[in-house]
Amino acid sequence: MVPDVVLFVVASALAAIFGSRWCAAVVAVWTLGITVALALYALIDRVAGWGAVAMLLASIGTLGATLTLWFGSLPRQWFFVGPFGFRPAEDRPRSRHLLQSLGQVVVFWGFFLVVLPAVLSWIEMRLRLEWPALDRPAVAWAGGLVFLLGSATGLWSMISMALVGEGTPLPAATARKLVVVGPYRFVRNPMAVAGAVQTVGVGLWLGSWSVLVAAGAGCLVWNSFIRPDEEADLRRRFGEPYIRYCAEVRCWIPRRARRGRAASTDSVVSM
Repeated sequence: MVPDVVLFVVASALAAIFGSRWCAAVVAVWTLGITVALALYALIDRVAGWGAVAMLLASIGTLGATLTLWFGSLPRQWFFVGPFGFRPAEDRPRSRHLLQSLGQVVVFWGFFLVVLPAVLSWIEMRLRLEWPALDRPAVAWAGGLVFLLGSATGLWSMISMALVGEGTPLPAATARKLVVVGPYRFVRNPMAVAGAVQTVGVGLWLGSWSVLVAAGAGCLVWNSFIRPDEEADLRRRFGEPYIRYCAEVRCWIPRRARRGRAASTDSVVSM
């Protein structure tokens, strides 16, 4: 491991001194390779668990620094390609939007709330990184209640988006009308809030600290990389009503609009 560390330090120093994109790329590729190798070794022999976690964090930081050096900033546009590009939903019956939204919920909830937490929990157990304080019945039951709260909010948001906004949660079929009713009276993106709450609930239910970390990381990614472009698209399409709505309703912390009646008059604004 000593030659690896020496190469990592030397290449990092060269990248910092000369601003070399290629040196940064070498560091990123090398770090990712070492991370994968160490992770496989740790999963097979059930040792070096925290070393694998440390290398994963180093890889994330190195990759972020490399992308910034190559593109001037982290390329947010990569999030909005294919089915994640912003396009208003087609003009169709609201029942079709609701059915399409339910299908999206099944797919996304199945992956982010079942498959991914199960994998993270298994990795924790395999690497012997469990946190005993979370392995208690009271914590699990609290997680179940938190999950139900988040799920109810997510379904309420999805139904409001489909029936009032005439769209779906997916950007490729986003709402045709501005929605500021239902849970949107309290936070600007209740689906993101609901997803974070659901993930925390799953983490508590499983007793998995890594799932809780994933919930926080998901919030940071959404707030830093998705929210700016999403809100820019909404400002472009809905203009002044959306700007007034943002002035009244926070993004994360629930608070009802001070001008509740005024906001309700703008609750449905056509494109």
